[in-house]
Amino acid sequence: MSIQTFPYYLNNSPQSPNTDLSVTDKYTGEVAYKVALASPDIIEKGIEGTVNAAPAMAAMKPYERQEILYHCVERFTERQDELADILCVEAGKPIKDSRGEVLRLIDTFRVAAEESVRMTGVVQNLEISSRAEGYRGMYKRVPIGPCSFISPFNFPLNLTAHKVAPALAVGCPFILKPASRTPIGALIIGEVLAETDLPEGAFSILPCSRDGADLFTVDDRLKLLSFTGSPQVGWELKKNCGKKKVVLELGGNATCVIDEGTDLDVAIPRLLFGAFYQSGQSCVGVQRISIHDSMYDETKNRLVSETLKLKAGNPKDEDTFVGPLISESEAVRLEEWIESAVKAGATLLCGGKREGAMLTATLLENVPADHPLNREEAFGTVAILNRFSDFHDAMKDINESDFGIHAGIFTKDIDKIMYAWDHLEVGGVIIGDVPSWRVDNMPYGGVKESGLGREGVQFAMEDMTEIRNLVIKS
Repeated sequence: MSIQTFPYYLNNSPQSPNTDLSVTDKYTGEVAYKVALASPDIIEKGIEGTVNAAPAMAAMKPYERQEILYHCVERFTERQDELADILCVEAGKPIKDSRGEVLRLIDTFRVAAEESVRMTGVVQNLEISSRAEGYRGMYKRVPIGPCSFISPFNFPLNLTAHKVAPALAVGCPFILKPASRTPIGALIIGEVLAETDLPEGAFSILPCSRDGADLFTVDDRLKLLSFTGSPQVGWELKKNCGKKKVVLELGGNATCVIDEGTDLDVAIPRLLFGAFYQSGQSCVGVQRISIHDSMYDETKNRLVSETLKLKAGNPKDEDTFVGPLISESEAVRLEEWIESAVKAGATLLCGGKREGAMLTATLLENVPADHPLNREEAFGTVAILNRFSDFHDAMKDINESDFGIHAGIFTKDIDKIMYAWDHLEVGGVIIGDVPSWRVDNMPYGGVKESGLGREGVQFAMEDMTEIRNLVIKS
């Protein structure tokens, strides 16, 4: 089979000086695509291009930016089958889930198109005392300037969209480093953007080595860094960012609470989705399941029974639910964590078997509180079961985590809902569903080790703009 090649995009233009980056089919391990790899000199040219493009981007009218975004919506819709097939190969994501991510890509650009004409300001009454008599104030939002984006491997279309679409909506030029394991989706976004009349230098999409990626962080001409990835990398990047604004979407070990009286016919399918959707490679995946004593045995038995039914295998098969992890090394790491937990006293309820990058959907109970499966981010096909008798203790357990993106709670008790909302140290509380639930216009992000700032189109647009004040004395 011939290997398809892709260029990188430098200052809006496709360039193919090499094919040095190999992208594998994550299920077969075979090379599926070859991609042009950017050198530090090319990254420097991309940064220079964004700087030069900033005035023209800022001068674009809202309707012009909206037309660009609607063009993307139209072209992604036309190419959605192609995008899903590529995502299935480069990320190992089951084809049904791949189609879902393409729809979220389209949603995100559509929401950005709608928001692009809604950037408004505020008129302020400044006459709060006699000394301000006769003064009027108003402010507007203006683009922050050239932006730097680093996107992850697990949602290579949608999480790239959450950086690119808001930047286009407000008029910020950008340079993007896609994940080296899954760069193709971002490059197709570049291909579609290259069809438009964006100012030269409005965007560069440059796969590169880790050494080259440092330039996305340290250059003071870049006014914002938006990074999605591991906490270890994210916080290190922040230290090197200098004066620029930083948005970090990092890891998690999210908990889903099954309170007394939960309808398990509703909860069990959602727990399976939250824990094992896209092989658990989601920062808000259900890693810890906290179950009320009165519900524990039934929940455990039904979860194990349904987990054993999940089909694992080739992500191109329509009925595959669990595909490969992003690499065999990640599967080996998780296998070792499972074995370590069992040696420490945990009970393996199902799963735990590995073949290459495939790791069967795994459930454990009685995992020690200080074990990595309780304390760290697993980021794979593993979930652990814990029990509680008092709801407030379950909330305390969630807050003891170093992470805090989302928590999911199945309860219909309004007092407990409000208590969770008031007291949980997380970015979002999801009631009646798993923490994995998200739509693309909501504020999304975490606290503590899980990051800084919020994504969601409107909220990213705020990060990518600054307030410019005007005072007039009449």
